Amino acid sequence: MKRRMNGIMLLGMLGVLGLGLLGSETVHAQDVVAQASQAAQTVEAAAPAAFDWSKAEVSEEMFTVNNLWIMIAAMLVFIMHLGFAMVESGLTQAKNTVNILFKNTMIPMIGIVMFAICGWQMMYPSEWIADGVFAFGFGIGGGGIYSGDYEGVTAAYNVGYTVWTDFLFQAMFAATCATIVSGAVAGRVKLLPFLIFTVLFVGILYPITGSWKWGGGWLDAMGFADFAGSTLVHTVGGAGALAGAMILGPRIGKYGRDGSVHPIPGHSMPLATIGVFLLWFGWFGFNGGSELSANAGGVSYVLVTTTLAACGGGLACAVISWIFGGKPDLSMALNGILAGLVGITAGPDTPNWIEAIVGIGAVSGALCYFSVIFFDKLKIDDPVGAISVHGVCGIYGTLCVALFGDISTFGVQLLGAAACFATAFIFAAIVFGLLKATMGIRVSEEEELEGLDLGEHDMAAYPDFQRTYIKSYEAGEI
Repeated sequence: MKRRMNGIMLLGMLGVLGLGLLGSETVHAQDVVAQASQAAQTVEAAAPAAFDWSKAEVSEEMFTVNNLWIMIAAMLVFIMHLGFAMVESGLTQAKNTVNILFKNTMIPMIGIVMFAICGWQMMYPSEWIADGVFAFGFGIGGGGIYSGDYEGVTAAYNVGYTVWTDFLFQAMFAATCATIVSGAVAGRVKLLPFLIFTVLFVGILYPITGSWKWGGGWLDAMGFADFAGSTLVHTVGGAGALAGAMILGPRIGKYGRDGSVHPIPGHSMPLATIGVFLLWFGWFGFNGGSELSANAGGVSYVLVTTTLAACGGGLACAVISWIFGGKPDLSMALNGILAGLVGITAGPDTPNWIEAIVGIGAVSGALCYFSVIFFDKLKIDDPVGAISVHGVCGIYGTLCVALFGDISTFGVQLLGAAACFATAFIFAAIVFGLLKATMGIRVSEEEELEGLDLGEHDMAAYPDFQRTYIKSYEAGEI
């Protein structure tokens, strides 16, 4: 249809031109030829110049391979948002499923758009407002391979992929922070205030802390290392999750007056399991793509250590839950896998294979189990264990870069993790606090008991299996 319309438009233009020529006695054939030649010269001058590959640091063939791998990695990271949606909805009550799926649908869209509007220029600044600390700008910039401006794409060609591929890959990371927060506040947060928080957290906070390392800021100058974001993505998200959970307070029935903990089971362990395996699959792009090239040795090694750490984390958390809980806990095994993945993300190129399994994966899984119990004792309600998986294990993974690499960098690694955690926690606490004071951030008791699906969306995820008013005896709601 598009080709047909283009053809019709072209025929119409030629027809008008022909009628004009026939109707004018002053126009001659040589004048038409001269005008056509001049127009062709104008178009040629405006067209982008052919890229001079002799000036590039990679060959055209290697550039294509690198660019293709980073694009595929971006797609793998994108599918992780479906994994987060499945994990969060599966580990929470059925009456909140639509609400959780809606949030996890909005988050990547908000995150990518905000990263395009200002996040990209803040995270990878051409100029700093406060040197190494803060920058601001609008748009994506660059121009990519077809800009015709060698200076505009030099950096992209030197590292082996276009500006557009770089933006796409980094934008997929941006929304992950808010997704982590979503799980910790599930089941009682108002939708609109949370979406406002997402805009600010993804659009402002994440690019600022990210620029400190990945944008060449002050942490980068100190030698801080974070390969794919144990701190810059996961610890930052975990800090926001902790602030949100503390300000919101626990779900109704989660804790007894005597201090006892009443588990509120998730409604679908199959969904949670599917989600974790989707996340594990996406992590191959998360860590493998962060090699920032298609280097065969580098990418393959990173994928191996990533997988081994996931296995170590899942096994450790499963066994520990079996020993201390008396029964094997599937939710703990699943979170252990994620804990191992988060732990290895800061330095998948650093450890040997045994260190990846035991020192990073298994220890992260153990930390996850005891951290969940610790926060429960503090009465900080985190329905999916996001604070433990991403916050605690993100910090540990960042320290592992020094523990299994250059131990002299331990102080720098600790400083970087602490600075990013503190900044994200304070930012999230201020935003949630302002939203609480102005428009409120928690749904009413009646709406929480009935479920956010009906209260916020007037629909149910399972209308044939749910009553219109739902209370849970297991959760102590009745």
